[in-house]
Order: sequence, then structure tokens, then C-alpha cells
Amino acid sequence: MKPIRLVCLPFAGAGASFFREWTPLLPEGMDILPVQLPGREERFAEPLLTDVESAADEAAAQVTDGLEGAAQVVVFGHSLGAVLAFELARRLADTGTPLCGLFVSGSPGPWSGRAQRATGLDDDAFLASIRGFAGYTHPALEIPEMRELLLPLLRADVEMHENYRPRSAEPLTVPVTSVRGRDDELVTAAQAAGWAEATRGGFTTAELDGGHMYLTTEAAGLLARIGEAAGTAASR
Repeated sequence: MKPIRLVCLPFAGAGASFFREWTPLLPEGMDILPVQLPGREERFAEPLLTDVESAADEAAAQVTDGLEGAAQVVVFGHSLGAVLAFELARRLADTGTPLCGLFVSGSPGPWSGRAQRATGLDDDAFLASIRGFAGYTHPALEIPEMRELLLPLLRADVEMHENYRPRSAEPLTVPVTSVRGRDDELVTAAQAAGWAEATRGGFTTAELDGGHMYLTTEAAGLLARIGEAAGTAASR
């Protein structure tokens, strides 16, 4: 039986290894394909990308071979990853990929923009600002040597997110689910519901326990919801 393939896009500062750790939690019949963008983990030496369109093009080129043999494809992204996932889903739909769903997490609708900006701030102010954006900070940022290595990646990702504006107002035709942590103080339920405008293929919302970074503790629950929705869509 052909698998349902889950493509995952990174949030700011993250790499593919975050999603590879989800492998033991995947529902039966699903496998995972994390996107590794330039400038992170094994691609550390490659130039960083600072705009969503280029990152989505890179993601689409990267996953093309990995989607061969999949019965259906689901795309997932959190925060910055949500807009990357949206743009990747548009590209995959345009090429006839059997896309059965888009899961966007911890993000207002794609046309809302980012009111607060951290781009251009000095290092301390920048880190304080993104802690406020994310409600979370990686422990490695407390180590001076690691902080020096991670800051360029974080700055590029934040610039990418803050400057993002969709090129097209045309909605997708695949089902979209917008997920948030029930206690998320950064993205309200109303903002998460703004993704309804992004599709004509059916829209739902879901909440899981936790704050903005709920997916660090509730991965199993999230994957169960993705698996249920993908299985339902694939059986139509």
C-alpha cells in the first residue's frame, strides 16, 4: 500500500532534525519528508535564504523526488513554516501532486502580515524580540559560541517571515487545517481562523494543549490529527 507522505517545513531557526524525531510517532501508513533549507544542519555552509518565494522554490525542488510513490501528500508548517507550507502547497498543486491537505500551525492568515519587526535590531534586542514572538528560546542561545553560529540563521528566517506578502490572492483548492496551542498568547483563535480565506477546498481549525510552541510537547496529538484528516481526505 502506498504511503501518505507528510512534508514538514521549518519554523525560524529550526532544521529537518526536529521533524525526523517524529518518525516513531507517525500514524500507520504515513511517512515523513522534512525539508532542509540552506544554512542549517548538514547544509550549514550554504548561503541563507531571506525570502519566502526563494525558500518555497527550493523546497519544491527538494521534495520532488521524495514524493514519488506517495498515495497522497500532506504539507505541514509552524509559524514561519506555515507560510512556507502554503507557498509550497501552491507549487505542488500546480504540478499535479496528489495533495490531500495543508496543515498550518501557530500562524495568522497569510495576508495579515507581521506588525512587530525584529529585523535590524542589535543582537540583544533582536533575541529579546524573537523570544516575545515565539514564546520560546532554544537553550543553545545561552551558549555564546552557539549563539554566534545561530544568530545569522535566525536573522535570515525572521527577515523572511517579516517581509512575506503572498504574490497571489488566489485560494488553494485543497483542504486547510489551522492549528494552534490552546494557550497561545501570540496567535489568537480569530487570527488562526484567517486561513479560511486561503482555500476553497474546505477549512477547519484545531487546538491542542500548550502555548505557541505546543508542538514541542504535543507532537503525538498533532500527528494523530494530521493522520485522521489525511486518511479521510485520501479515501474520498
